[in-house]
Amino acid sequence: MTNQDYFAVNQKLWDGRVAAHTKSELYDMESFMSGKTSLKEIEKDALGNVTGKTLLHLQCHFGQDTLSWSRKGAKATGIDFSENAIAKAKQLNEQLGLDVEFVTSNVYDLPEVLFGEFDYVFTSYGATPWLPDLDKWAAIVSRYLKKGGIFYLAEFHPTLFMFNFDNHQVEYSYFNENKPYSEEVTGSYADKTGETNGKEYFWNHSISEKVNALLNQGLTLLELKEYDFSPYNCFPNMIEREPGRYVWGQEKFGVRVPMTLSLKMEKR
Repeated sequence: MTNQDYFAVNQKLWDGRVAAHTKSELYDMESFMSGKTSLKEIEKDALGNVTGKTLLHLQCHFGQDTLSWSRKGAKATGIDFSENAIAKAKQLNEQLGLDVEFVTSNVYDLPEVLFGEFDYVFTSYGATPWLPDLDKWAAIVSRYLKKGGIFYLAEFHPTLFMFNFDNHQVEYSYFNENKPYSEEVTGSYADKTGETNGKEYFWNHSISEKVNALLNQGLTLLELKEYDFSPYNCFPNMIEREPGRYVWGQEKFGVRVPMTLSLKMEKR
């Protein structure tokens, strides 16, 4: 199979998840539509005052975070490869009376359909495992950043993705093996009812792979942080250590497990 084949399978899966995710407790649409931000503590203030700034959100799913950036004053654009997700995002944008542009596109194909440059490029939580080639991804990030622009990533820690979350065993490589893992899945991180199922392909990427891909595009590292909690209760056997902070594996291993990271880089 080619990467295009993997993308097609994943796209079908994500198209099918949109309806269940919008009804899920994790996405809490009722609170969101009433004005609650979907941005979490790690990223919500990381870019400072974004009023009047342009922001490109890569892999935005059905657009909650993109719309939240718009509520903070940014001129936001969201892209995702799922047509169903983008259709829902456009619907939410209209309902909320916001001015967000949503575009259906695979990250790698984006230059074919989106032009211009942005003050910020943003992506978050579970985005990079769906991408086989981070060098191409970093080139896209750089392509859309203005000089002086900031790239911000909030992501699950790659160490976490080494484990089977059910049995706590190491089953996946920390490093990119240049071929995807595949799994048959029922439900998803947000779909506890199991309404959606299918096959998925994903890649693990080390921290150094992420950072070096961006450095090779001429971006300058401003900040790298690691956290021992997730703002989402999205994996099996997680415990809410304190409000809004979920942990996995600490009871089993007796030590803190890296859960998330954030990365801020500048195009100088």
